[in-house]
Amino acid sequence: MIIPVRCFSCGSVIADKWEEWKNHLSAGMSVSDALDEVGLMRYCCRRLYVSHVDLIDEVAPFSTSQH
Repeated sequence: MIIPVRCFSCGSVIADKWEEWKNHLSAGMSVSDALDEVGLMRYCCRRLYVSHVDLIDEVAPFSTSQH
């Protein structure tokens, strides 16, 4: 849903790099180059970014109570 604050495996803070990484991708940079550019070098952290599916916009309307 949303990117975790820390890597599940090594505990490094990774959430602060999410917007910068998305900007690099939208600018046409390859995934591996974008991950290198934001400073994610460990494969455990890189897998969280590569495998993440951003569903928060689809789930958010159902999170509020409707009367």
